[in-house]
Amino acid sequence: MWFCFGVFLLWMWSGGCTSARVEYTPAEFYDKLHSGKMMFIYFEQQVSLTVSLFLVELEKSAAALLDYGVLVGTVSCKKELVPKYCFEERHQHMAFLFRGGREFLSFGLDTVFDVNSIVSEVLFAILREEVKYVHTDADLLAMERSARGKKDIVLGYVRSLGTQDHRSLMETAYVYGSKYQFVLLTGGPVLKQLEVNGSSPSSRVWFLHCRAHGGFMTPMTSERCLLTRMRKTLSTLNLHSFLQLMEAPLVSEVYADPSSVPPPQFPYQLIPQVFLFSHPATEHLDLNTASALAWRLRGVALLLLVHRESPAVKTSEEFNAAYRLPEKSSEVRYLTLHSLDDMLELLTDTEEEEEEEEEEEENEEGLHFERLDDEIAASVFEKRANQPETDSINQLTSDNFHTEVAQSYHTVALFYLKWDAVSMEFLSSFLNVAKRLSDSEVNNVQMSVVDCGEWTDLCAAQLGTPVPFQPITSFPSVLLLRPQQPAQLYRGMLGSEALHRFIMMSLTASPMLLSTQEEVTSFLQEAPHPELAGYRLDRILGLFRTSTETGFSIFTEAAKSLRGEVLSGLLTGEPAQEWAAEQDVHLPVVMLFPSWRTDARPSAQLTSSSVKELLTHINTARIHPVPELTVENLPFFLSLGKALLLLFVGEEEDEFGWRQSQALVEELRGVKTDHYLTCWIHLGRTPAGMSVLGSYLGSMPPLPALVLTHLPTRDEVYQFPPNTPIVASSVQRWLQEVQDGSEPPAAWRLSQRFPSFTHRLGEDLSTCAEACGNDAVIKAKGTLGEDSWPPAFDFYDFLKVMDLQEPDSTEQKPPLDGEEEVNVEEHLVAEPPTDIDPKFHSEL
Repeated sequence: MWFCFGVFLLWMWSGGCTSARVEYTPAEFYDKLHSGKMMFIYFEQQVSLTVSLFLVELEKSAAALLDYGVLVGTVSCKKELVPKYCFEERHQHMAFLFRGGREFLSFGLDTVFDVNSIVSEVLFAILREEVKYVHTDADLLAMERSARGKKDIVLGYVRSLGTQDHRSLMETAYVYGSKYQFVLLTGGPVLKQLEVNGSSPSSRVWFLHCRAHGGFMTPMTSERCLLTRMRKTLSTLNLHSFLQLMEAPLVSEVYADPSSVPPPQFPYQLIPQVFLFSHPATEHLDLNTASALAWRLRGVALLLLVHRESPAVKTSEEFNAAYRLPEKSSEVRYLTLHSLDDMLELLTDTEEEEEEEEEEEENEEGLHFERLDDEIAASVFEKRANQPETDSINQLTSDNFHTEVAQSYHTVALFYLKWDAVSMEFLSSFLNVAKRLSDSEVNNVQMSVVDCGEWTDLCAAQLGTPVPFQPITSFPSVLLLRPQQPAQLYRGMLGSEALHRFIMMSLTASPMLLSTQEEVTSFLQEAPHPELAGYRLDRILGLFRTSTETGFSIFTEAAKSLRGEVLSGLLTGEPAQEWAAEQDVHLPVVMLFPSWRTDARPSAQLTSSSVKELLTHINTARIHPVPELTVENLPFFLSLGKALLLLFVGEEEDEFGWRQSQALVEELRGVKTDHYLTCWIHLGRTPAGMSVLGSYLGSMPPLPALVLTHLPTRDEVYQFPPNTPIVASSVQRWLQEVQDGSEPPAAWRLSQRFPSFTHRLGEDLSTCAEACGNDAVIKAKGTLGEDSWPPAFDFYDFLKVMDLQEPDSTEQKPPLDGEEEVNVEEHLVAEPPTDIDPKFHSEL
C-alpha cells in the first residue's frame, strides 16, 4: 500500500500526465461556483508579458491542484464580462480562490508566479485553519502544551513562502493534516531555540513527539516534547518517508542472529539497522540502554534488541553491537561498543558523507539546468572567481550621492544587482567604456556604479533621499546625471560601443547654439568630438528669428529629450534668415538630417504644436524608407507594432550582385503602404536570417525572397511568388490580395505550430552578434526558474513592476546588442516616448 502511495505522490509531484486547466465561459464559471466546487480562477483581460508567464505556470499547476479537489481555469473577459472581476484594472494582476460558492481569497500575481508558488499558496490558504504559524519560542511552547497527549507536531521551516520547499510541506500537510499538527515558521527567535545558525539556513523539518509512545517515552523536561530533526533535504517524498520512520517502533526485539534478520522493507529500506545484544540477567538495563540510544538515533537508524538466550543467535560474546548499512550490501558488521557515542558518531559520519554526495549531485544538476535555462547566469557563475572589479570607478552610495554628482558636470551611473546575471555581464562593458574614456583623456565624465542590493534606499528613491530620478525598476539601468537637472535614462543597447556613443553625444549641448553659417556647416559635416568621427549621426537644426518665436520652446525641449541620440543645433536671428533663404525654406522651421541620407538634401518640418508631435516627426524621419534589419535596430523596429514586409537577399559575390541587391531595395521604396514596415535582411551581414527564413517557410526558398509576417492580428506567413520579379507594382497588387483574403498563406507562423519557435526572430538574429562585431550581453530566453523568492522590499518586486506596466506603454529598457530574446515590453520604465506606436508583436 505504501509503495502505491509513494508512486502516487511522485506522479502528483510531477504534475500528472496532462493539463487540467480549463477556459470557462462566464456561465460555466457560475455553474461550477454554485455547485460548491473549489476553484482557482484568473480573469483574463489583457495578456502582458507577466500574464503570459503566469498562464504558463497556471497550466502546470492545474493537474497538481486537481488532486486536491481544486479546479484551475481562466475566464476570458474579452468574450463576456463577469461583474466585479472584469471591470477593475487591478484585477488584471490578481487570481482568485473560490470556496463554498464565494470568493475565499485573492492572490497577487507577484505571489503566485510559478507552479510551486501557486500550489503552495493555494494549499496554504485551504489549510489556513489547520496549519499553524509560530514566530517565538513561547508560541511553540504553547502549541506543544496543547498537543501533548493528543497529536505529534510536524514543525517546518522554509526560507520563503511560495518556494518548492513550501509546496512540499503544504502537500504533505494536506495528506497528513488529520494525523499530525503541522506548524510553519519562516524565521524569528524560535530558530535560535532550535539551534539553527547561519544568516540563510536551508529549509528544515522537525518532528515533535508530543503524543505518548508506550513505555519508551521519557520526556527531557516536564514541558517540552522530544524533538527529531529530518536530516534529508526537504521534498515531498523525503518528508513522507520521514513521517513513516517516526511511526516505526522505537526498539524492536528479535530472537535471531543479526545476519538472519532481513533488511528493512519499504518505507524503511534506506535506513541503517543497529543491533544491540541483551542478556537475560541484564534484560531490563539492556532495554533502557537500547531505548536511550534509539532516541538519539531517531530518524537516523532502526534499533533492534537481540536476545542472546535464543539458540538462533550465533554471534560471539566478544561483540555487543552490530549494524547494517542500506544499499551498499546486506553484510552485517560486528563491533564492541564502549559508549553509545561511538555508534552515534559512526552512523552520523556515514550520513554526512552521503549528504555531501547528494549536495554535490544537486549542485551539478542545478548548474546543468541553470546553463540550459539561462546562458548568461551560467556564464556569470562560471566566471564568479573573476568578477570585474569596480574599484577603478566611483562608488555611489546614499551618503555620497549628492556630493559626487555635484562635483562633475556629467556623471554616468550604472545601477546594478550583484546577483543579476545581466547586470554582472554588462558591468564588464561599462568598465570597458570607463577605461576607453580615460585612455582618450575625456576628463569631464565621471563613471560611477550603484550596488542596488546594498543601497536600496537610494535605488528605490525612498522618502528622505531627494534624488533626480524615479525608482529604479529594471536592472541594469544607466542614468546620465547632471547637477540641478533631471536624470536622463540611457535607452540604447547594453554594449560598450553603443554606450560610448551615447556618452560622447551627450557631452555636446542640446541644442548646440550656432551663430554663423560656418558654424552650421561645421555642425552638419563634422563630428563634435574626435571620438565620434567614425559614427554616422542623425542631426536636427532649428531655425528661428527670435527666442520668443512660436515653436522655439517646443524645439528646445525636444532637443533636450533627444540628447545622446541625435545632435541638435539652433540658429537664430539674421544668420538663420540667410541660411533659410539659401535652402529655400521659411522660418520658423526644423531641418532634419537623418544619418541614412547620402545626399545633402534635408527634410524640412514646420515647427509642431507640441513636443510630442515634433518628436514623432523627427523619429519618423530617422527611419530609412526601407531599413536594413540588424541585431542593433531590431528591437526598435519591432516596437513600432507593424507587420514586416521582409526582403531576404543573399551575400553578393561581386559588384554586380551588390548592385542587384541595392536595386531590389530601391524597388521596394516604391511600395506605398502605411500598414507594413518594409525592410530587408542581408544574409551575409546577418547570417542568422537564414534560420529565420527557413523557420518561416519550412525550407530555404531561392533568393531573393520576400515574405510578409508578424501581422498584429493574424498568424499567417505570406511569401511573394518565388521566381517572380520583385517589382513595386507587382508587390503592391500582391499586398492588396493578401489584405482582401484572396492570397493563400505560405505557412502558419511557427509559433502557433511549435511553441518553441516563440521569439524565433529575436533569438536567431542574436546568434550573429559576434559576427556583426557586437560586444554586448546575449540574453537567453526562459521562464521563471524553479527557485523563486518573494521580494524583500517593494523595490525588488520585479513582477509587480512588470504588472504595472501598461500594454500601451512603449518606452524601451535598453535592448541588448545581439539580444536573443528581443523583448521590448519587458524593459518598460518611466514615461513612454512619443515616437512609438503603442503596439507590440505577439511573438515578442
